[in-house]
Amino acid sequence: MDFEYNDKTKRLLASLNAFMDAHVYPNEKLYYEQVAADRWTSPPIIGDLKKKARAEGLWNLFLPDSTHGAGLTNTEYAPLCEAMGRVHFSPQIFNCAAPDTGNIETIERYGTPEQKARWLPRMLDGDMHSAFAMTEPDVASSDATNIQSSIVRDGEDYVINGRKWWTSGVGEHDCELLIFMGKTDPSAPKHKQQSMILVPMDTPGIKVLRAMSVFGYDDAPHGHMDMVFDNVRVPASNMLLGEGRGFEIAQGRLGPGRIHHCMRLIGLAERCLELMCRRVSSRVAFGRPIAEHGVTLERIAESRILIDQARLLTLKAAHMMDTVGNKHARAEIGMIKVAAPNMACRVIDWAIQAHGAAGISQDFVLANYYAHARKLRLADGPDEVHRNQIGRLELRKYAEAV
Repeated sequence: MDFEYNDKTKRLLASLNAFMDAHVYPNEKLYYEQVAADRWTSPPIIGDLKKKARAEGLWNLFLPDSTHGAGLTNTEYAPLCEAMGRVHFSPQIFNCAAPDTGNIETIERYGTPEQKARWLPRMLDGDMHSAFAMTEPDVASSDATNIQSSIVRDGEDYVINGRKWWTSGVGEHDCELLIFMGKTDPSAPKHKQQSMILVPMDTPGIKVLRAMSVFGYDDAPHGHMDMVFDNVRVPASNMLLGEGRGFEIAQGRLGPGRIHHCMRLIGLAERCLELMCRRVSSRVAFGRPIAEHGVTLERIAESRILIDQARLLTLKAAHMMDTVGNKHARAEIGMIKVAAPNMACRVIDWAIQAHGAAGISQDFVLANYYAHARKLRLADGPDEVHRNQIGRLELRKYAEAV
């Protein structure tokens, strides 16, 4: 299958890479300095870079089939995602960061005209952040039918109760909206019990308990929060699509988001491979450059193979989503969920090893990047769930042939 990028993608990719070279890489150190100085406020450099990116037309690139974005397909957007992934915080500069991207697509696709009018303009302008509350600490949330949080109709309102954690984005000072997934009818068929509802962050009864950390990283100012919802009351008009349609919405938003995550991981792995190559070429051990040691050459070669394999598999999944739809691409989507983060973990680990003790220190991005990549082997659903689905789909081919 030919994945030669079309002219539109090539032009955008060239502009994006030029922007990264001119503005993002030179300000990477400043970003972390500003975060350290004021951990739960968006660094001023992000606002400055957002203005420049928007002025250059590098804005809302993720939106397919929309008048608000660049009108790119998943396949066209994928290489842009890879370029952004080379610097962990850069997607927000282009208003292309999760979970805002998934939430914008959800509201645009499933929201009422009133919901769209209230929330979409400011989200598309990058003037506010949002979060997605699904995972719960008291149940195995890898099986979303386990979710226990309740959404109960009470007259013209819904009342929400429950506890959520790993709610990413709540740390942002301008996070104003949650999409909350909970049960509206525990007696319904198991995939019709859950619903999604819009919850403004200033609604009484919402309490943030703490910021969760990944190997010690709290990902400030974005954050992944542990939260309690205690009799949180919102208007019934905040319900998305209708009661019992939470899984339907989830399936609609998950496909494109996985392409985004995987391509960003590929960009992240590319950067770590570059750092590894530069490090081993400049350091000497046991009388010769580290780059000349056989084990180093093997790891560099294997990294190149793994990255290119993951990229092609992700592009295949994107192409199938664009041409035959998410349902027919579900095996490929499952494969990239497993392949990309495992690939990234391995490449980053080898890069850390090549840097020695420096690789696990705060002086390089590698430890932080490893924590991020390892997290995504859970955040997008655990590897085991995806492998089970892929295995069942593969067996089904032969069952149908018998």
